[in-house]
Amino acid sequence: MPIRCSTLATVMGLACLPLISFAAELTPAQRLDSARAEQAAYLQTLKQLVDVDTGTGQAPGLKTVSQLLVQRLEALGAEVRTQSASPSAGDNIVGTFKGTGSRSFLLMVHYDTVFLPGTAAKRPFRVEGERAYGPGVADAKGGVAMILHALKLLQDERFDGFGTVTVLFNPDEETGSSGSKALIAELAREHDYVFSYEPPDTDAVTVATNGINALLLQVKGKSSHAGSAPEAGRNAAMELAHQLLQLKDLGDPGKGTTVNWTMLRAGDKRNIIPDSATAEADMRYSDPSESERVLADAQRLIRQPLIDGTETQVRLDKGRPPLAKNAGSQSLADTAQALYGQIDRRIEAIAMRFGTDAGYAYVPGSARPAVLETLGVVGAGLHAENEYIELSSIAPRLYLSVAMIRQLSTAAP
Repeated sequence: MPIRCSTLATVMGLACLPLISFAAELTPAQRLDSARAEQAAYLQTLKQLVDVDTGTGQAPGLKTVSQLLVQRLEALGAEVRTQSASPSAGDNIVGTFKGTGSRSFLLMVHYDTVFLPGTAAKRPFRVEGERAYGPGVADAKGGVAMILHALKLLQDERFDGFGTVTVLFNPDEETGSSGSKALIAELAREHDYVFSYEPPDTDAVTVATNGINALLLQVKGKSSHAGSAPEAGRNAAMELAHQLLQLKDLGDPGKGTTVNWTMLRAGDKRNIIPDSATAEADMRYSDPSESERVLADAQRLIRQPLIDGTETQVRLDKGRPPLAKNAGSQSLADTAQALYGQIDRRIEAIAMRFGTDAGYAYVPGSARPAVLETLGVVGAGLHAENEYIELSSIAPRLYLSVAMIRQLSTAAP
């Protein structure tokens, strides 16, 4: 990963170091000091990112930030390619750095947000006290900046002992990553380690995430006049209510599986017995086998109707898969905790209820790649007007990424 003393690097806040060499290995305290010195540049980058609207599907803003990220990666010395995220708007951005070692790393996070056009102008990036605010400041533009400046710090140390470091920035995570999930899975399988930079709400790394499915319940009945001939109809709404009561316990608290019916539809007019009704449910799960179990249980239960002459069907649509608890992720968390201990800090290893792109990277039953989530900056208020990051977390989290890559690059097989 050579240092490139270019005009572009200077403009982008990546000014090169004087022609002196760092020690081959900084102490943890020195590495943390370097990260603290990088914080101002990190915040400058974050402001650039936050002050452009990149809501999922907002092509102009996504293009602006995509071009910025390509320039930043190239300024760092990466070989960069872009790939359309169709059917989503925007591009997947892939930057590759080649080193002298053998271990390979994929650093990934999304640059889309959930906010409407004009939000960045109404609520631009700002720092107040010990926090920074703005749309997407934590989720996940703080993670984008974390990757860029961790790579900068590796450059500052003249470290190239990894085999490959690949960066993936995708533009459609907030709507399920339909145009990037295949690329995430493909790249993950080419690497030893995957670091995903979603934000934790405490100083933590994540070893397991939930998968997300949708269930669709459809009831077919028969319409009739609700006043003069209700008995001639087959009330799909009533049958739907019956089926929902039967299906209310599809979850499994012991396995962390939840199934919540959240959307109901039936009828067009008050004086007509409805001939159709539908319901949708949100399913969260951590055990990959739960998808099949929930569907089988639902199909069995709906065979017990309340109203003769109605027909009920249920469908399960798989969404983002879980990052299931596994030895590889736990080993990475153990490494993170040990490295944090070297700067007299503690970091938790947690399981989170959210689903993230780490699920696409995880390969069930395989030791490769090892996946670790929430390496981004600490923040909260996600998807809300008060979204923020904790300034005090920036330097320690930068330190962690750099220390993890160095440690794992040189660790014994």
